[in-house]
Amino acid sequence: MRKWIFAALLLAVPNAAQAATVDPSLIPDGTYTVQIERVVDAKHIVIKMDNGMESAISTNRVNVSFDRLSANDTVKMSIIKGIVAVFAKQ
Repeated sequence: MRKWIFAALLLAVPNAAQAATVDPSLIPDGTYTVQIERVVDAKHIVIKMDNGMESAISTNRVNVSFDRLSANDTVKMSIIKGIVAVFAKQ
C-alpha cells in the first residue's frame, strides 16, 4: 500500500527539470531569442530560453537598459561571457 501512495505523490509533484536554472556564465556566446520571465531592475532580468532553461542574466553596459521590457516579451539578445551586450524587442 505504501508503494502506491509514494508513486502517487511522485506523480503529483511537478517535474523540477522543466524549470532548470542555468548560470549565465555557462551560456555559450551567441545570439538567442528568449522570453522575459521577470524584470528585476534596469540591469537584471530573468529569461526563459527556447530549450526551457531559465537564467537570471544582467548587463554591465551603460547603453543597455531593461526598463522598457516586461514579462512575456520576446527578445533577441547577444550574450557575451554571460552578459547581455545588446538586445532587440521582437
